[in-house]
Amino acid sequence: MTTDEKSELIAINQAFYRGFEKRDIKVMNQVWWQGSSSTCVHPGGNVIKGWDAIRSSWETIFKNTDYLEIDTEIINIDMGQEVAYIILIEKVTQINNGRRLEAQSIATNGFRKMAQKWSLVHHHGSPIIRR
Repeated sequence: MTTDEKSELIAINQAFYRGFEKRDIKVMNQVWWQGSSSTCVHPGGNVIKGWDAIRSSWETIFKNTDYLEIDTEIINIDMGQEVAYIILIEKVTQINNGRRLEAQSIATNGFRKMAQKWSLVHHHGSPIIRR
C-alpha cells in the first residue's frame, strides 16, 4: 500500500462520515457501492442488504435527526489491491427534538476498489458498553 493509496482510502472514509454528519444522501450515493451485495449494520440493528434498503435506512436516520456531530478515531487500516477495511471508534452526538444523545460505537468499514475507485461496501457499528 502506497501513501497515496492509503490517503485515497482515508479520504473516502472521511467523506462517508461527513455525509453521515451532514445528513447528505447525495454524498452517501457517491461513497457507497450501489449493488445488491452491500451490507450495513447500524448499532443494535439487523443486517441490511442491498443499496436500496441501506439508502432507505440512512434516509430514515437523517429525517429523524435534527443534528449530528461525529468524531472518529482510526484503530486499524488493512489494505489489499481490491479490498480494504478500516476499524475505528465513532463518537456520535445526536440531537432529536431538543434531546441530546451521546454514544460511542466501534465500527468496521469495508471497501472494495472497482473501476479504479474505492467504494464502501460494508458498514457495521456496534455500541461500546461501559461497565
